Amino acid sequence: MLSSDILETDLDLIQPAELTFEAGQWISLPFGPKSVRAYSIASTPRSSRRITLCADVQPGGIGSAWFRELTVGHPVEFKAPFGGFVFRRDDPRRPLSVAEEIGIVPIRAMLADLVETGFELRATLVYWGRDPSWLPYHDELLALARRSPGFAYHPLMASSGVAELTTALAGVPWDTRALVAYVSGGGAMIDGVREALMAKGLDRKSVRWEKFW
Repeated sequence: MLSSDILETDLDLIQPAELTFEAGQWISLPFGPKSVRAYSIASTPRSSRRITLCADVQPGGIGSAWFRELTVGHPVEFKAPFGGFVFRRDDPRRPLSVAEEIGIVPIRAMLADLVETGFELRATLVYWGRDPSWLPYHDELLALARRSPGFAYHPLMASSGVAELTTALAGVPWDTRALVAYVSGGGAMIDGVREALMAKGLDRKSVRWEKFW
């Protein structure tokens, strides 16, 4: 339990014994012929025999109930990997990542993957949550910022919604000509961030996103 409503679980791979994937991708779990849930992989590709999932179980739906009831030894069948929200190492532009609450999962996996493979970390992360309990991995990201001079971390907590996040982005003097954005979270946040960055001159295609709800 990372908080009362954010849980992590590890899945040991049995068949196949390893999973090849890219940081930022997700798995698909079937809960019936017309009910499927997607969960981003929180771990990195270096951990190919065991993958970690992280989920917000507050919604209380079928996926939330399944996640809460998982026990050691519980068999899990899933399909993977899926998704194109992955870091492009051949892009010379500086990445700006913006995450909303549980949307941090794929971005955190990307950052960890870069560190584990010795890639020079030149990135900025803006991380929004309604209060500290909705910022899983906050301490880990603070530690990463302390030991990585090229990584700038800006946590933002506001109970009033994403308006303060987009206002904060609009006021930062970034040179958008040398920027690419990775945005992950709710649809309203993604739309707001995209509009704020485009208003500063960033091309729409330079905003890559992963929608959680």
